[in-house]
Amino acid sequence: MKISEKKSVEWFLRVALSIGFLSAVADRFGFWPQALSAWGNWDNFVAYTGKLNPWVPGLFIPFVSGISTLLEIVFGVGLLTNFKTSLVAKGAGFLLLIFGLAMALFQNVKAPLDYSVFAGSAAAFALSIMTKK
Repeated sequence: MKISEKKSVEWFLRVALSIGFLSAVADRFGFWPQALSAWGNWDNFVAYTGKLNPWVPGLFIPFVSGISTLLEIVFGVGLLTNFKTSLVAKGAGFLLLIFGLAMALFQNVKAPLDYSVFAGSAAAFALSIMTKK
């Protein structure tokens, strides 16, 4: 692969993954129109987090929601920079893998496939390998 091709693919992976994370965060804070939203607001997102984590006591679900949102913001912004890209991409890959497995186990196996969660996870892991120093 030519260097210019590799850089183009790396850029596309960075931007696509970043936008995916930041769009999901925008959705849960109500920045997308209701007709386009999966959650539309924080309370709906917290309820969804509870469905994906039925083993977590209800009192801790807002904390889990907050941590996942913070990680999505960090990974979304971090993927747009050249700072520790391999590490950030690995973290993004693991977070997406955890989301996908939780969706498959506690919702249905079709959900993470429809939302390409495993494909996103694989893309993040691929980016981590491409950018490894």
